[in-house]
Amino acid sequence: MNYSNHPVTKDFRQLLRRMETPTERMLWKRLRGKQLDGYRFRQQHGFGPYILDFDCPSIKLCIELDGEVHDTPEAQQKDCERTAFLNQNRITVIRFRNEEVENDIEKVLNRIREYIEMNINPKKVVQTPNPLT
Repeated sequence: MNYSNHPVTKDFRQLLRRMETPTERMLWKRLRGKQLDGYRFRQQHGFGPYILDFDCPSIKLCIELDGEVHDTPEAQQKDCERTAFLNQNRITVIRFRNEEVENDIEKVLNRIREYIEMNINPKKVVQTPNPLT
């Protein structure tokens, strides 16, 4: 089943892109155009009934930014349900607080890189060329 960008959420996805938060704008400036190690991210991409803040389809990674609205028990329950749904569809979710992005965006980018290195690009055995050939 194709869960990507359901037509029902199209107008809302477009609205979210136009009304992005300052924190989303700040991170998007660093993710768009394959700036993060050549990986292509999409902003406000639909998957199933959800809209992902940032999605990297090639490595099945979702980046979510959480502000105060995510602090209520109801919002936390919805976030858990969203994460469970995405995990069931083999999409990993990494969450950052808005304050993390605002205070140290380099640390946030490095945590994303660490995830990629640990889970997507594990250390490969490098073979040195045989000098006799």
